[in-house]
Amino acid sequence: MSDFLVFEKVTKRFGALTAVDSVSLSVQKGEFFSLLGPSGCGKTTLLRMLGGFESPDSGRIYLDGRDITDLPPNLRRVHTIFQNYALFPNMTVWENIAFSLRVARYPQAEIRKGVDGMLELIKMADHACKYPSQISGGQKQRVAIARALVDRPQVLLLDEPLAALDLKLRQHMLLELDIIHDQVGITFVYVTHDQGEAMSLSDRIAVMNQGHIEQLDPPAKIYEAPCSGFVAAFIGDTNFFDGTVTEIDGDYCTLSCAGFQDILCFNDKNISAGSRVHLSVRPEKIRVTPDPPPPEKGSRINVFRCKVTDIVYQGTYTKYWVLAGAHRIASIKPHSRFLLDQAPITWGDEVYCWWHPDDGYMLERFTEADADLVQMPPVGYSLPKPPTAPQT
Repeated sequence: MSDFLVFEKVTKRFGALTAVDSVSLSVQKGEFFSLLGPSGCGKTTLLRMLGGFESPDSGRIYLDGRDITDLPPNLRRVHTIFQNYALFPNMTVWENIAFSLRVARYPQAEIRKGVDGMLELIKMADHACKYPSQISGGQKQRVAIARALVDRPQVLLLDEPLAALDLKLRQHMLLELDIIHDQVGITFVYVTHDQGEAMSLSDRIAVMNQGHIEQLDPPAKIYEAPCSGFVAAFIGDTNFFDGTVTEIDGDYCTLSCAGFQDILCFNDKNISAGSRVHLSVRPEKIRVTPDPPPPEKGSRINVFRCKVTDIVYQGTYTKYWVLAGAHRIASIKPHSRFLLDQAPITWGDEVYCWWHPDDGYMLERFTEADADLVQMPPVGYSLPKPPTAPQT
């Protein structure tokens, strides 16, 4: 599959601030591509340069083999959907969708066919005569999408399009967006700071940080095999372990960490003894149990004695923080069985945490600032702590 949209060493500065620093990337035709990162990382600036609302200081942008770097927005077959929908309040849903076709002087029959087709696509044919003030936020978003797609642009840009919606509606719109993309087959470039949105929608994700692309890969690879501490911490949650390789044993190595017992790791990077290593282990890979895991012949499992320090109940799962040596470790336990039938783990319990060496991943890059991105206990129902014993 050939590259359809190409950024070639694109740089954009605002005074002393370099918002985008020599970024090169390519997007394939029909792909759902996401730019993901925290506020100020440069993702929206990239989107605005693609839409023609900003001009790069250097570098070129190509669309379907054509250099569009210096073209004004109206001469690019690129449409943008913003957070605030930007619907015309004095026009009906039908008229809003028809607007771009009327401006382009399409024949009336083609306008009617195109608008009616879009209304069927977004399942709003029954609301065609309503005004924006008479429909919900999710319906406004669908109208904005239909208006942007009705004249078949080459690329649809979506700038945090679900940010103004509540959680339930946002989850519903994620599914709607995915269905619409599959049906129209147009290239989508989606900007978001929400990891869940990007992971659930995208064919590939470019994770951005301070004007650079940290990693560009499919969602599963970004989550399971992050290349840097920033990516590991920004995409979901993780546990970091910092240590030195002391022993090599075939495909595995032993990692010695200060204030913690040795960790057995899968040595996928072919690290030699004496090398410093940063290891990422996702919370869902770590089990917390009252008893140690049953011995299994030939298995190599990291097992640590620890103490429960925090518990947060989230409905579908419970998250535990345990203290093992000098390390605070996060673990997630999914609720696949009826929780009330089980003896609960509670504050202060002495437990075991354990994981398989294959479930950790060695990072290629790590900075001390990356550790600050590791999430603390999330908002949720915090299970009550047991009462302290009275003083005697």
